[in-house]
Amino acid sequence: MSGEGSVKGSKAFWNFSPAFFATNVLIALGIMVFTCPSCVLDSANWRSSADDFLISFLMSSLLSYGGFQSDRFFDKRLPWIQYPVKRLFVEYSAYAAYVFVASFIVIFAHLFLVKQAFTLNAVPWGKLVGYTRFPMQLSLVISFLLMSRSFLLEWRKAAIETEKLKTERFAQQYQSLKDQLNPHFLFNSLNVLSNLVYENQETAARFIQQLSRIYRYVLDVQHEELVTLGQELDFAKNYLSLQKIRFEENLDYRLQIDENQKGMLPPLSLQLLLENAIKHNIASTENPLRINIYLENDFLVVKNNLQLKSRITEESTGIGLSNISKRYELLSHQPISVQNGSGYFIVKLPLLKTDLPR
Repeated sequence: MSGEGSVKGSKAFWNFSPAFFATNVLIALGIMVFTCPSCVLDSANWRSSADDFLISFLMSSLLSYGGFQSDRFFDKRLPWIQYPVKRLFVEYSAYAAYVFVASFIVIFAHLFLVKQAFTLNAVPWGKLVGYTRFPMQLSLVISFLLMSRSFLLEWRKAAIETEKLKTERFAQQYQSLKDQLNPHFLFNSLNVLSNLVYENQETAARFIQQLSRIYRYVLDVQHEELVTLGQELDFAKNYLSLQKIRFEENLDYRLQIDENQKGMLPPLSLQLLLENAIKHNIASTENPLRINIYLENDFLVVKNNLQLKSRITEESTGIGLSNISKRYELLSHQPISVQNGSGYFIVKLPLLKTDLPR
C-alpha cells in the first residue's frame, strides 16, 4: 500500500500540480541567482529580469517533467533490478537527447520571436548550441536525482516482494509439516488401539476415553506455530497417562520442571519424542522404560533408557524427529540436539521466544 501511495503521489505532483509549479519557480529563481545575480537585484531592468525568469521557469519545467516521463517510460521496459547498466546508459542517453532538443527549441524561439536577435537568413547555430550547455549540465543533476529515486523505489518494491514470497514459502512449508501431525497422531493412536482391542477390551475402552480428551488439544494447536511450554507439558502428562493405561508399571516417567518456566515450542514436538521412545524401546516388567523430562539451561530435555526392540511391530508414518528438526529449521537458528550413547537416548529441544528470527 505504501508503494502504491508513493506512485500515486508522484503522478499527482508531476501532473502540473501547484507543488510542481512552486518547485519549478524556486528552481528558476535559483538558476537566475546562479547565472546572473545582478539581474535579480536590478529593479530598473525588471522587464529583462521577468523575461529571464520565465525562460528559466519554462526550461526547468520542461527538464524536470521530461525526466519524470523518461523514468516512467523506462520503468516499464528496462527495470533497474534486471538491467541496471543498460537502463543507466539508455535512459540517460535518451534524456540527454531530449534536453538538448527541448532547450535548443526554447532558446531558438526566445531569441528569434521575443528578442528578435537574428533572422532566418542568418541563424547563429554555433551560439545557439552553446546556449544549451547550461541546460545539459542541469540535466545531469535532474537525471541523477530522478534515476536515484526510481532505482531506490524499485529496489524497495523488489525487496518487499522478495520478503513476501519468503514469508509465504515459509508459511507453506511450515503448514505442510504441521499437517503431518494430526493424521500422524491419529494413525499411531488407532494402531495402538487396534492391538488393545484384541488384548483387553476394558483397557481399550479406557484408552478411547482418554484419547478423546487429549485429541482435543491436537485439534486446538494444529494451526499454531508455537505453543507455551506449559501447554506442551500438560499435553505430555495426558499423553503419558494414556500410555500408562496400555503399559501400566512397565512405563515410568518423571517431569521435573517448574510450572512457572517460560518458553515456547512447536506444537506436539514433545509428544513426538515420547511416542518415538515408546515405539522403539522395550517396556516390560523386567525392563521398564524410564522417561525423564527436565530443563537444562534453555533446553527441554527428553531422556529415556535405551533398550531397542529387535523389530518394531507397530506400523509407522516415519515422521518423528525429522518433522521436529525441520520445523525448528524454519522457526529458529537453534537446532535440536540428539545424543545416542551410554545406554540413553537424549533429545534437547531449544526453548524459543515469540520474536523468532526468520
